[in-house]
Amino acid sequence: MSGSPGTRKDPLTTFLFGLSLDGDGITLQASTAFFKSVSGLKSETEVVDYQEGGVNEYTRKLQGVTKWPNIVLKQGFTGDLTLYNWKMSRKRTNGSIFILGPNLKKVAEWRFTNGWPVKWEGPELDASKNELAIETVEIAHEGWELKSASGDL
Repeated sequence: MSGSPGTRKDPLTTFLFGLSLDGDGITLQASTAFFKSVSGLKSETEVVDYQEGGVNEYTRKLQGVTKWPNIVLKQGFTGDLTLYNWKMSRKRTNGSIFILGPNLKKVAEWRFTNGWPVKWEGPELDASKNELAIETVEIAHEGWELKSASGDL
């Protein structure tokens, strides 16, 4: 365990997830920036078996293609059209998904490259349900890099 005694990092008790896009007006200060859930922040690299000539006991394991699933963000629907308009513009941009701590300071950031919304889903409208109206946006991208607020990740 790194760090000095008394500096243990506990999981946050309150999470707030956000989105910011380079040059598109979606920022930490914008109402469309905050989400109740984020999924798809993962990557997987294929393993390629390589049979080396003259080596019969085992195969070499080589790195193949890295795959990045789409990022899915969900938030309460407010009627703000920013994400919908981005979907309809078909514009690629770089951006960030981040976690804010209880003091609204960034804890960690996933910086993605060449993202664009491939799916936008409006709320399910059913008067018989007592549920929050949820807006969903799914972002395809070409990879991400994980950073921490302190820069030590």
